[in-house]
Amino acid sequence: QVQLVESGGGLVQAGGSLRLSCAASGRTFSGRAMGWFRQAPGKEREFVATISWSGGITTYAEHVKGRFTISRVNANNTVYLQMNSLKPEDTAVYYCAAAATGIPTKYRYDYWGQGTQVTVSS
Repeated sequence: QVQLVESGGGLVQAGGSLRLSCAASGRTFSGRAMGWFRQAPGKEREFVATISWSGGITTYAEHVKGRFTISRVNANNTVYLQMNSLKPEDTAVYYCAAAATGIPTKYRYDYWGQGTQVTVSS
């Protein structure tokens, strides 16, 4: 069964940091780019970051650029999102997703995790 399991969410004060992890089954992870998305209450899901299969190419949404870092360890089938300088507007459920190919993308994702809540207090 294909699985993506996020962890690492929680409550943090503004200016703080969190590191999200996403553990994937082999079929989900191998050869695929990975992405992080988020959805705040009452808003549509939005793209946060993506990383190529090799890890050599990353792309970020403008509102997180310079604060968030996506990375992956293919040997462990895990992708990470390091979030620094968090703001209250970063509050959302964060989802990881596996892309259709190894090329980083904002759009073509086949598999999704269940999400992890991140809450940033002011």
